[in-house]
Amino acid sequence: MKLYKIATVQYVNASVEDCWDFFSSPKNLQTITLDNMNFTIKDFDDKRMYHGQIITYTLRPLLGIKISWVTEITACKENEYFIDIQRFGPYKLWHHKHFFERTKDGRTKMTDIVHYALPLGILGRFMNTIIVKNKLKTIFDFRHNKIEELFNSKPQPQIVQLNGKQKSF
Repeated sequence: MKLYKIATVQYVNASVEDCWDFFSSPKNLQTITLDNMNFTIKDFDDKRMYHGQIITYTLRPLLGIKISWVTEITACKENEYFIDIQRFGPYKLWHHKHFFERTKDGRTKMTDIVHYALPLGILGRFMNTIIVKNKLKTIFDFRHNKIEELFNSKPQPQIVQLNGKQKSF
């Protein structure tokens, strides 16, 4: 089995708590997914992310072919990280880690690390080379741009030191 890895880092002009509030809600997955993928959540318990949560959805990632996907949250620590894995879906393996770190300037460093493998041996490797890795790049680029639009398009207050105390302007 050939294992592939995608790693992204993005700095967000929001607190860790605000980022967690957005990203820990499965409802927001649709917001950061390409419209043409027809992403639809079919079932989840309408709660914030937690260890053991199951989320089911459908999407059409390629040629309009509908795919069902079942994700399980296998680890979760509020305001720090969560890990989702595919239980059922198109990949032989899908393991996605999401990390949230407070920066010294009050922003959030978000790191995503995905390990994935495709079924079908050499055919899967060929499909990764010609289709899958490019599709995943498009998906993660869209997500990056959407997060920029949602969180980083507003000017941040300038923080300065005055008499030993931080002040926002």
